[in-house]
Amino acid sequence: MKRFDHRKYHPMPVVPMHDRHWPNNRITRAPIWASVDLRDGNQALLEPMNVEQKRKLWALLVNLGLKEIEVGFPSASQPDYDFVRWLIEEGQIPPDVTIQVLVQAREELIRKTFESLKGVHRAIVHVYNSTSRVQRERVFKRDREGIKSIAVKGAQLLQREAANHPQTEWVFQYSPESFSNTEWDYAVEVCEAVIDVWQPTPQQRCIINLPATVESTTPNLFADQIEYFCRQLRHRESVIISVHTHNDRGCAVAAAELAILAGADRVEGTLLGNGERTGNMDLVTMAMNLYSQGVDPEIDLSRPDEIIQVYAQCTGLPVHPRHPWVGELVYTAFSGSHQDAIRKCLHQQQPDQPWQVAYLPIDPRDIGRDYQAVVRVNSQSGKGGVAYVLERDYGLVLPRWIQQELAAMVQQASETHQGEIDSATIHAMFRNQFVADTTPVRLDGYRLDRQNEVDIIEAEISDKNRPMTIRGMGEGAISAFIDAWTQAYGMSAKVIDYSEHAIGEGTDAEAVAYVQIEVDGRRITGAAFDHDSLSASLRSLISALNLAQHERRAA
Repeated sequence: MKRFDHRKYHPMPVVPMHDRHWPNNRITRAPIWASVDLRDGNQALLEPMNVEQKRKLWALLVNLGLKEIEVGFPSASQPDYDFVRWLIEEGQIPPDVTIQVLVQAREELIRKTFESLKGVHRAIVHVYNSTSRVQRERVFKRDREGIKSIAVKGAQLLQREAANHPQTEWVFQYSPESFSNTEWDYAVEVCEAVIDVWQPTPQQRCIINLPATVESTTPNLFADQIEYFCRQLRHRESVIISVHTHNDRGCAVAAAELAILAGADRVEGTLLGNGERTGNMDLVTMAMNLYSQGVDPEIDLSRPDEIIQVYAQCTGLPVHPRHPWVGELVYTAFSGSHQDAIRKCLHQQQPDQPWQVAYLPIDPRDIGRDYQAVVRVNSQSGKGGVAYVLERDYGLVLPRWIQQELAAMVQQASETHQGEIDSATIHAMFRNQFVADTTPVRLDGYRLDRQNEVDIIEAEISDKNRPMTIRGMGEGAISAFIDAWTQAYGMSAKVIDYSEHAIGEGTDAEAVAYVQIEVDGRRITGAAFDHDSLSASLRSLISALNLAQHERRAA
């Protein structure tokens, strides 16, 4: 087997800039978003979208609030051409939405592109050509001046064709494709040559889009490239700087964020990162990143499941369950320590406080996820997760000592079944293990009196359906009942811990009681339910004592 040889690759050169400003900046507002789902994303699909799928995805993008949407490559694809015509002729473009189309810097393609846009109220025409050294030398066989002349000719052709359609508001956009692999000074030189043709103003700006066509380095170096470009460019106030990052190194979102810090105004990307190779910059992830930092993303991501559904239907691509922010499992904790921390934080979180919950960077309810899936239990879970799901689904606030016992049982069951244990199963395990207030002994009734600061109980019980009365005294009803039981059965028991609470509110509320007793040096836990809290406490004692009797017989 041939050795994995890293020596065939070389690192990108460092940008010659020693007073960079971007590391000290913060993102305080959303960039201009531009969706390229219908063009770049569609071109990357094994089976490109049909007309119905394009229309469905278009409707989603508009409903999310995206204002600039690249809809195709009409000069290179008849379906794209027809889709652009449908948008215009059927009045599908809202007044505040601008469509964008892509075209190479070639005369016949530019002419057909403007033909496809006839009658549109406003459009961005995006022209590009490759500028990197490898493209110049190995693909186009041209020198720097030759490649720059292609860009200038494309800019002139856009200007000429636009003049033939004065009823439309035109915005010109130029991309030096493979910008991130282009020499820094040369990228500025080519773009300034294009800008000199268009003569933009602060009132009518053009767009210069700087793509990481192939992500080749770390995000900080891309940020250096963007800051260098912004600082060197003449007439910066007349230009919207846009970035279009790809995800070859898995850093497309980070590169776009750092580019904004470095001076970029606009970001192109796709929903959930669809695109060539490893994909484009994920608009959902970056927008949610802003949201989590208290910045309004200015697009509506409150219904991610709808986004995922339409995305899957239109692209045929799945969404990973661990996809940032919107994956099925991203707000789910299986780890016991995580579950315990989440449960404790949620109990303390107040509606008017800034969000501070361990392991949950945002409130899942903000994007339509409820707390039902936040904690799920498997063999990696602990007492916190078990307690959380029982409290969430059944209103049971388990004392710590029951949590520990039950969690061990749940873990064993999960290991046996090799999978997740749902809350209904955990609830059944709780009742089967701790609620034993009817067999063999059950409580039929009681009378409690107090004489000379001593509580006296007379309890009617049935032992294997045989009625009997037991009597005892003590400090409190529980102590008196233990005395009565000891006299009747000769079993000495000591209460170690006790807890009770109501489930629900009002007249329909039910009481649950938990008790831990010590019998023959062993600790036994019991629980019971009743509409009366004292009855629930006595029944929980009977549960524990019945279980103790069963253990005695088994021994």
